[in-house]
Amino acid sequence: MSDIEQFRAETRAWLEDNCPASMRTPSVAEEMVWGGRRATFTNPDSKVWLERMGAKGWTAPMWPAQYGGGGLSMAENAVLESELRRIKARPALASFGLWMLGPVLLEFASESQKLEHLPKIVRGEIRWCQGYSEPGAGSDLAGLQTKAVRDGDVYVINGQKVWTSYADQCDWIFCLVRTDTTVKHNGISFILFDMQSPGVSVKPIKLISGESPFCETFFDDVRVPARDQVGELNQGWTIAKRLLQHERTNIGDFGTAQSPQTPMHEQAKKYIGEDALGRLDDAAMRREIAKYQVRQKAYGLTYARVGQELKAGLGDGAASSILKAVGAELNKHRSELMIDMMGTQGIGWEGDGFNDWEIMQTRGWLRSKANSIEGGTTEINKNVVAKNVLGLPTK
Repeated sequence: MSDIEQFRAETRAWLEDNCPASMRTPSVAEEMVWGGRRATFTNPDSKVWLERMGAKGWTAPMWPAQYGGGGLSMAENAVLESELRRIKARPALASFGLWMLGPVLLEFASESQKLEHLPKIVRGEIRWCQGYSEPGAGSDLAGLQTKAVRDGDVYVINGQKVWTSYADQCDWIFCLVRTDTTVKHNGISFILFDMQSPGVSVKPIKLISGESPFCETFFDDVRVPARDQVGELNQGWTIAKRLLQHERTNIGDFGTAQSPQTPMHEQAKKYIGEDALGRLDDAAMRREIAKYQVRQKAYGLTYARVGQELKAGLGDGAASSILKAVGAELNKHRSELMIDMMGTQGIGWEGDGFNDWEIMQTRGWLRSKANSIEGGTTEINKNVVAKNVLGLPTK
């Protein structure tokens, strides 16, 4: 038996012994695990699954073992992913720490910072939020004005962030601050701090979907140890751009999302019916669903290829902008198709006339509109692709 075959056998056995039965069922939004100090588990098996996967390092399987990760090779990680798919296992942890912060800490942080923060991310002990956008610094992120002034061995931070996802539920924030007011891009630093620090306040923003995942975040004389600055002083823009590559790739994953657990054309039959041949009884809708599924399949293959290239240190990080721009449009297209196929049931907001799934689709359609804005607007991402991928002239 080869080493990789041995690893597969051991992985399969471990998953069979350690993945609870309820974690082998379709994911349910209210049971998604974000971790953190205030984590709650509506399904006790979710906590068990997180603890077991975190202890194994398999929430971050390719991170080095010395930082709590699984230490797996690309080949071993591919085996793990295939075995998780085989048993239809749910993700043990959803985390900005895993998706965005951890990769840049591995690249830019000091050894002490890696040892302090990465194992906690792997185990889901700390939930992180992102302090980037400001009321006057969205697409022009480098125009941010939140200021950090050095006072001995601490920074004193004052300013405001906006669209801070889940800030009201998070433990720590990774934040861009201005440490030099005389220059733009080269006057920004990247710093980490506890959201329970005196002077931090948070106000949720209610969205058109009825939810409030985004927040306004205010910093009033927040004192942060200088040791929590990541990378060199005034060189935070380099880290910020790299983190955005990871964020955009993650947002691009929306484009690979499947519609309901039942295939979309089968779900549509519940609302439209089927013809004598057992097909969806609407030729135009059949074409639209088929076009979407072809685009999604092609995108999924591209997403997987680019992901493997990036893990291997190959390719251009700017490809994340392609994934983000196209993935956002695909997810919006999926949501629009879902609303179209439901007819008048696709306009339900609340009440007995609509079931929970229908209401979720309606609100999800509204929420999907933000996909082309968050993580860098589609226009910004097209500019990145034009300049860094296609090499088009800037003037």
